[in-house]
Amino acid sequence: MNEPIYILWDKSHIWGLTAWRALTSMGIPHRLLKAASIAQGALSGKSSSVLLAPGGTARLKAKALGTAGRAAIRSSIANGWHYLGLCGGAGLALSEKDGLGLCPWQRTSYSNRLQHLISGHIHVQAPEGHPLGPPDAYTLPLPVWWPGRFAPQEGDAVEILAAYLYPGGDVWLADLPLSALPPGTLASWEDMYGVSFRPEELSGQPCIIRNSYGQGSCILSYSHLETPDSPGANRWLAHLLRSLTGTTPKEFHCPSWDLAGLPVRWDDPVFNRARAFLNQIIHLGIEHNLLFVRTPWLWGWRMGIPGAALNNLFAALLSVQNLEPNDAALSCWEEYKALFAQKFSLFQKSAEQYLLAERLAATLASALPQAVDRSILNMQREALFGQPMEGGGLYEELTDMLEELIFRACEDGCAV
Repeated sequence: MNEPIYILWDKSHIWGLTAWRALTSMGIPHRLLKAASIAQGALSGKSSSVLLAPGGTARLKAKALGTAGRAAIRSSIANGWHYLGLCGGAGLALSEKDGLGLCPWQRTSYSNRLQHLISGHIHVQAPEGHPLGPPDAYTLPLPVWWPGRFAPQEGDAVEILAAYLYPGGDVWLADLPLSALPPGTLASWEDMYGVSFRPEELSGQPCIIRNSYGQGSCILSYSHLETPDSPGANRWLAHLLRSLTGTTPKEFHCPSWDLAGLPVRWDDPVFNRARAFLNQIIHLGIEHNLLFVRTPWLWGWRMGIPGAALNNLFAALLSVQNLEPNDAALSCWEEYKALFAQKFSLFQKSAEQYLLAERLAATLASALPQAVDRSILNMQREALFGQPMEGGGLYEELTDMLEELIFRACEDGCAV
């Protein structure tokens, strides 16, 4: 039997977990799907369905799919499937180099890098009466986590389902909480330093769009509608999925997600040691103002610190331990166990030293800016975490193994 929804699993990290968790909590049958399987024809011959592409880096998703995988997705959508892309999954569908080309629009760059580093809830306006619009209100706050931006094209048949209005009370710019700044501070900084930080510049820009592609359709959202405990966004996601599949969700809400409080169902000494160290490194980062508490599932980090990578690794490990492993997952773990332990030991030896060196460099930046050699720090970071926005390093090797365990545990489908 075909599941109504397939989740593109590759290169999504924590956003793949939030999407998987959202569909599970809503009681919607779904299956995780690898890019390599799509390239090998996993979508062909199946009746129309929904392909959900979670967040993550669009470029890395496109690379994982390859030419064959991207062509297979285009063919399926043209033949009546529906594509739902969230943040990085939205960027993947655009008409960019190596993009899917499901939407005629492209991504536009920000005039200032900080404008990309917006996170929190932003109020949006949706058109009244649209069958795919939000079910409860036409103005509502939606969560964004470092979103891209669409470049609208004149004359293209693309509908805007939501446009940005103004920031909510929990918006941050990088590691600056806007609610903690006195009124007028951002405007003052712009006048004084000539750099625009104001998220209000998003006002009027499209956040969620829709277009047809052959017999199918494409819905792209730079809002993470699957964000845990974001009621308006969750209800809208559930409504979209019901509209696209005909399946009525059992729930229209994604509950809060306390990563640290997840029960341990898969108890293994290697996992336990890794979990203890990650807890230690997180507390170290918080104590030294490199990391800070943001939500129970996502913390914040000082500019330049690989907090997203640490968050991805932590979320993947705790999600694995929360599983009831099946035979496929246990067999996979037997294959990975020694390698994971070896790689994590290397990670453990270097991660604490690297973070403390970053703290030292920040402390000495004004008085002795050359005291800590930045090239050495960059080499340490690359070995541990790879390049920013590119991934790599020990972190990615470890995360890939953990995400493969989740995939194997759900290989037979998640009919809930």
